[in-house]
Amino acid sequence: MNTLLVGLGGVAGAMARHSVGDRLDSTRDTLAVNLLGSLALGVLVATDPSASTLALLGTGFCGAFTTFSSFAFEVVRIAQDGAPRRAAGLATLHLAGAITAVAVGGGVVTLL
Repeated sequence: MNTLLVGLGGVAGAMARHSVGDRLDSTRDTLAVNLLGSLALGVLVATDPSASTLALLGTGFCGAFTTFSSFAFEVVRIAQDGAPRRAAGLATLHLAGAITAVAVGGGVVTLL
């Protein structure tokens, strides 16, 4: 059953990811989905969800909505194009931003 829930959430997450990509350039859309997905996952986990909800929304939706592979590709491409400092800054922004977003999401739930 959880496999089906992960698949359903993944479809919705991939469609949402694609919609963001249609509206922003590739570097901004990758950062946006990774930060928004991390925030959503922080909120979700802080609510102590059931295993089914976590499969649908956490593994499925957030997993498909966020994109670590695109982030890694963009960082390497920017470094190979001769801008290693920009690549390092982008990597730092993604990682620190995602970790902060998870913490903020969980913190907001705790305050409510």
